[in-house]
Amino acid sequence: MNFSQGTRGIIRTLAIALSVALPLAAITISEADARVGGGGSSGSRGSRTYSAPPSTTTAPGAAQPMNRTFTQPGTPAAGNPAAGAANKGGFFNRPGMGMLGGLAAGFLGAGLLGMLFGGGLFSGLGGLSSIIGLLLQIALIVIVVRLAMSWWQRRHTPASAYATGPAPAAEGPGAQTSFRSGLSGFGLGSSQPPLEIQPADYEAFERLLGEVQAAWSNEDVAKLHTLATPEMVSYFSKDLEENKARNDINKVSDVKLLQGDLAEAWREGETDYASVAMRFSLVDKTMERTTGRLVAGSETPVEVTEVWTFARRRGSDWELSAIQQTS
Repeated sequence: MNFSQGTRGIIRTLAIALSVALPLAAITISEADARVGGGGSSGSRGSRTYSAPPSTTTAPGAAQPMNRTFTQPGTPAAGNPAAGAANKGGFFNRPGMGMLGGLAAGFLGAGLLGMLFGGGLFSGLGGLSSIIGLLLQIALIVIVVRLAMSWWQRRHTPASAYATGPAPAAEGPGAQTSFRSGLSGFGLGSSQPPLEIQPADYEAFERLLGEVQAAWSNEDVAKLHTLATPEMVSYFSKDLEENKARNDINKVSDVKLLQGDLAEAWREGETDYASVAMRFSLVDKTMERTTGRLVAGSETPVEVTEVWTFARRRGSDWELSAIQQTS
């Protein structure tokens, strides 16, 4: 048996298996976390989109990075579809890749396509030369991947989460008391941001938590446009369309805020931002649209902890700008 031909067969098989497995995995994740946001991390936090919000008492673990966002690295504008569209492209087309992008495209094109379709660096030779050629191609791909990962890590090293540095931690017996004891689940959190958040703002955050979930459950996209940024509504609309394509409908009810505190708040130009850690309970169930048969979830309430970021332009109301899962 020719070694290179056998290897090409294995690679073709793996490629087919991956093309089938990845969509199935996406469906499984969507059905397991069908609530608003799909259990993922989406949206924009202005210039801090690629910086993790500080941990809080409510969410002591790290917030997961965005897996859906219009904001590209180095782009301060959040919730701006035009900014995202201007920088769309594959990984090796991202700004700053330079020579690495061309080399990566060349190596991957020549190496992977050569192995898959019978060519390669030593496609005209046989026997030992074919084996050497295959090994060289693999080595080139490994080098490219390592260079790309090294660039990616340098590019996405989290910046400081504070514009002027964190304020000193509060001291004394009242340092960790509730922001409005007996009235709301929100607390002061572990940081003192430069933008002051008032009790009315916390009331708005709690109200948005329930209203966004209700509009999602009712598939009311028009209402979502009044509660969230255009970017977030685009994600919600896509997720709702995917539910319809599967003949499913997700119903969320009995949303109750259990605990919440402020991670950070800041101002960028005319826009205010506030990232809030919230632990809440809800009934999350997915049913078959035509029959009402339960597909996922149950009538039993579940607890969820997420970091929601809200944004408002000067003189406007708060809108949901991002949702991040916590570890």
